[in-house]
Amino acid sequence: MMNKEELLKLEKEEIIAILFAIIEQQTQEIAELKARLNQNSRNSSNPPSGDKFETPKPKSLRKPSGKKKGGQKGHNGNGLRITQEPDQYIEHHPIDCAGCPNAEACAVTKQVSETRYSIDIKVETETTAHQTLYVLCPKSNKVIEGKFPEHITGTTQYGVNLEALAISLNVDGAVSINRTHEILSSVFNIPISTGTISNMVSGCAKVLQPRVDEIKDVAKVSDLNHHDETGTRIDKKTHWAHVVSTALFTYIAIHCKRGREAMDAIGVLLHCSGTAIHDCLASYFAYENVRHGLCNAHLLRELTAVIENTKQKWAEDLIELLIEMKAYKERRLEQGKSKASPQAIRKYNKRFDEIVALALAQNPVLPKTEGRKPKRGKTGALVDRLILRKDGFLLFFTDFSVPFDNNQAERDIRMFKTKQKVSGGFRTVQGAEDYATIMSYTGTARKHGVPAFIAIRDALLGSPFSIKSVMATE
Repeated sequence: MMNKEELLKLEKEEIIAILFAIIEQQTQEIAELKARLNQNSRNSSNPPSGDKFETPKPKSLRKPSGKKKGGQKGHNGNGLRITQEPDQYIEHHPIDCAGCPNAEACAVTKQVSETRYSIDIKVETETTAHQTLYVLCPKSNKVIEGKFPEHITGTTQYGVNLEALAISLNVDGAVSINRTHEILSSVFNIPISTGTISNMVSGCAKVLQPRVDEIKDVAKVSDLNHHDETGTRIDKKTHWAHVVSTALFTYIAIHCKRGREAMDAIGVLLHCSGTAIHDCLASYFAYENVRHGLCNAHLLRELTAVIENTKQKWAEDLIELLIEMKAYKERRLEQGKSKASPQAIRKYNKRFDEIVALALAQNPVLPKTEGRKPKRGKTGALVDRLILRKDGFLLFFTDFSVPFDNNQAERDIRMFKTKQKVSGGFRTVQGAEDYATIMSYTGTARKHGVPAFIAIRDALLGSPFSIKSVMATE
C-alpha cells in the first residue's frame, strides 16, 4: 500500500482508483471479520461449548410433522420395570390404627390396597480367597498342583468387577483419575490410589490392542467408512484424534498432525477401496482409491452462515433443495426402492446447477490484479466448492447406500471433546493412545449390544469381544 507522499505524486484519477480499491478491500475484510464474529454452533463447525456472548436461538431445518410432542401412540416405552421378585415387603398400616384397642381384631380383615416399588442398590465388598491344591497322584506317583486363573496374578489384588468399574468410569464415563479414586474409595471403602487406576487403564489397553487391530483390519475392507478428526490437548500441545467408523465398528487413532501425513501413518485410507464419508477436508481428496461422499450437515450450516451474513437468497433455495432431496430418498426407501428415478435425478441435478449458477453470478471470480489472485472469502470459497465437489455432495442421492451426513463419525469422536471438557487434556501421548484404544473397543462392543462395563470385564477375564467372530456369524 502506498504512503501519503507517493499518492500525492499521482494524477487525481489514479488516486481515486487506488482509494476505491482500498475501500473495496477493507469492506471485504470487515465483512469477513463480522462473519467470523457471527460464527456459532448453528452456522459453522464450532461446538456449542464455543458459543460466545449469547447462545444462538435454535432454528431447526425440519418441517413440522403435525404429530403431538412426546411418545407416539403404540410406542412401547422404556420406563422403570420390576424384573425380579421383591427382596422385602414393608406394610404401611392406617395411622388411625396406632394405639387402637381393636387393632388386632381388624388385622384379620386387612387387604393390600396399592403396591409401589422402590428399586435400590446394595453396595458390598466381597473378598475371595483363591487356593491352589496339590495331591499325590496314584497313577503317576507324582505330586500335582492346581493353577490360578490367568487374571489372578498377585498375592492380594483388586477383583475384575472393581477394575472394570474403575476403567469404565475413567474412560467411558470421562471421569478424571482423581475423581474416580474419590468415588471408588468413598463408595466401597477400599484404598485404591490414582496410580493404581492409571495402571489399570494402561494394562487394559495392552490387553485390548489385538482386538483393536482386528477393528482396523475390518475398517480397511469396509465398503463405506465415516471419517473425522478432532483436536485434543496432550502435554499442553494440540494433537489429533482420527476416527474411522460405521454403524458396526469404531476405530480411533492419535497423531500429532491432522492431514495427509497422519492419515498415511494411521494406514486405513491407503488400503480402502469403497466410499469415504467426510467433511470436505482437502487432505481426504488425495486418496483417489475411494469415492468421496461429503457431509451435507456441514453444508447446511455453511449455507445458514451465508444467509445470516450476506442475505443471499440462493443459500435458502439450496437448503430447501437438499432437504427436499433427503425427504424424497427417505420416501423411496420406505417404498422398498433402492435408488432414485432417472426423472428425479435429472430434475434435482438441474435445480442444483441453476442455484449454483445464481450463487456464482452473485459471487463472481474476479480477475487477477497485479499478478495476485483476489481473495474469495468464505462465501466465494463455498460456491467454488459446490461446483468442484458437486458429485460428492449429491452422492447420498445418486447412491442410496451413502448417508446424507457424517454424523456417525462425529458421534463416535465426540467423547474426546467430552473427556477434555470434563477431565482436562492428557498428560502423555501414551495416555491418549490408551484412551483411544479402549474407546475403539467399547464403542464397537456397544454397537453390537454389549455394554462397556461388560465388554471391559470380559476382556480382563481373558474373553474380549471380537468383531471378526461377530461379523462372521452375521
